[in-house]
Amino acid sequence: MNNNDILRRIRYTFDFNDDQMIALCGSGSMQVTRAEVSDWLKKEDDPECKELGDEQLAAFLNGFINEKRGKKEGPQPEPEKKLNNNIILRKLKIALNLKDEDMLDILELVRFRLGKAELSAFFRNPSQSQYRACKDQILRNFLHGMQLKYHGKS
Repeated sequence: MNNNDILRRIRYTFDFNDDQMIALCGSGSMQVTRAEVSDWLKKEDDPECKELGDEQLAAFLNGFINEKRGKKEGPQPEPEKKLNNNIILRKLKIALNLKDEDMLDILELVRFRLGKAELSAFFRNPSQSQYRACKDQILRNFLHGMQLKYHGKS
């Protein structure tokens, strides 16, 4: 999955408008313009579509966490320079204050079965032997389940 697709899915799921998207990026320590947000949200076949970098998506997700959970005291975390599906999944889990059971329920909404041990392996330290990389299929199904659960709810 590419970062632009992830951003589009989150925007659709939570009905964010351009001003909210700009504010979320700003809350995540990155100032963006309406034109940049617009270019990131365009379909890949549009010649004006611009690729959303890892650091920009990380800033947006940090802002999303601040929006849903409130800003934490002290300095805000710096956006990661390099993202992977595991980090994205962790940030969504934090933002939505989800427990493992909640995440499994969201995956169940799209009839995707995953064991609790498999899920916890995504949140382990990469140096641990039980760590597993989160594949695109799992992230895609989780985002689709989020859409079914949260779209249209304020």
